This record gives sequence, structure tokens and C-alpha cells, in this order.
Amino acid sequence: MAQDEITELDEIIVIGCSAGDHEALLGLLPQLKPDFNTPIVIVQHGDDGGAARLLELLATKTKIKVKEAEEKELITAGNLYIAPAAYHLLFAKDGSFALKKSEDVNNKSNIDIAFSAAADVYASSVIGVLLSGGHMDGLEGFEDIKDNGGVTIIQQLETAVVSNDAIDMVLTTDEIAAYLNAL
Repeated sequence: MAQDEITELDEIIVIGCSAGDHEALLGLLPQLKPDFNTPIVIVQHGDDGGAARLLELLATKTKIKVKEAEEKELITAGNLYIAPAAYHLLFAKDGSFALKKSEDVNNKSNIDIAFSAAADVYASSVIGVLLSGGHMDGLEGFEDIKDNGGVTIIQQLETAVVSNDAIDMVLTTDEIAAYLNAL
């Protein structure tokens, strides 16, 4: 049964970040245990084709298998997925990815759309992480994660927008890595 497939994952981590700033990702991901088994999905705001560059960069900086998410691909533990450029990344009820061309979706940010879609499918199993949180992108999706019982974490920055009831934790990248490694 397809519903059983998605419940096999104890958690899924969805990370929203800025396309031009990979410093936070490079501070976080290499700190994760080599045997880190929770699937991670990275969605970049304003991705102008940098997904391929990010994929190459992260593949050399982390021990976790890094790949670009593909349409109808089943999400499996132990992988780090990068949302492809020019698509909104969605999650299907059968535990796979669904991709929509950017122009086929309303004006919500791709991070908000991914957070909301993950919350709809995985409910309380979602851990949403927003890096470089100086903009409002992702906070609407955080509300959906929170409403479905998931956990929301925003990177601690002097410029971060943190006065929001949908945020559970404000942590540095080192603290986020420690939290995720303890899962």
C-alpha cells in the first residue's frame, strides 16, 4: 500500500536556503555523521540553475549520497536530494517526488511550496530548516509544518526574521548539525 511507503521514514528533513549563499550549507552538512540515514531535501530560493553546481559542491563536502531529485523518484533514507532548477518540488502520497514547472504554480516561493507539500504528506515527521533566514521565504511553509506537528528550525543570524510563532528553534549551523545528528 502506498501509504505504508511514506510511513517507513521516521523523519524527513527539508532545508530551504538562498541560491547564492552556500556557506550555511557548507557549515552544516559536512558535520552530519557519515551514516546519517534521514533523507534530506534541499530547496534553494531563486535558483537560477545553481542546482547542478550545488550538487557537485556538496558531493565533495559530505559523505551522504547527493543527487538531484527526479520526478516520481521514491525518497529513500540516507540520501541528500537537491531540488532541480526551474521546478517546484512537491511530495506525493506514495513517497515520491513530484515536480511542477515554476510557471505552473502560484506566486508562493519554492521553499514555502516544498515545506507545505512535505507537511501535507509527512505531517509530524517533517523537520523544516531555514538557512540564511533574512527573508520571509519559508515562514508560510513553516506554519504548515507546525500545524501538522512537525519541527521548524531557523538559522541564527543577526538579520533573521525570528518573531514568528511557527519557529520552534533558532540555532547556529553547529547547533542544527548537533540536533540532526541526535535524531
